[in-house]
Amino acid sequence: MDNAQVTTVVEPVVENHGLEIDRIEVVAAGKRALVRIFLDGDGPEGHGPSLDQIAEATRSISQALDDADLTKGRPYVLEVSSRGVGRPLTEPKHFRRNLGRLVALTTTDGEVVGRIAAVTDDAVELDIDGGSRTVALAAISKALVQVELNRPGSQLDEEED
Repeated sequence: MDNAQVTTVVEPVVENHGLEIDRIEVVAAGKRALVRIFLDGDGPEGHGPSLDQIAEATRSISQALDDADLTKGRPYVLEVSSRGVGRPLTEPKHFRRNLGRLVALTTTDGEVVGRIAAVTDDAVELDIDGGSRTVALAAISKALVQVELNRPGSQLDEEED
């Protein structure tokens, strides 16, 4: 079993759930194979897949892999998860799915930290301390979401009101 075989089997299943494959890893783990599938998509609110979507897709992926019998009866471990907050933002859709989040960008002009306010096909607009700055996607060499425990506008803030 290799990445290409798994992709061939899994891709149509994932698409039927309105998701997309971010990456696939197949690793030998003793007598078993470890298959890790990372999914992405807009999700119900446009900010990535929900846990329910991932769970439903996981059941379908598992069934499809079992039916395809890529391991020829040998056991395998399947792990399916979302893309993950630690993955770099590399495409406009990644920025769009993270609207409102704080990001650190490494650009041709240095590092910029701001909250994503808007995204087009070729630029991202950041809110930096109340001001606005537009950064061309072509000028970004690295972009990472900054993890915030108490993000402004989060559900915790709404519950306190």
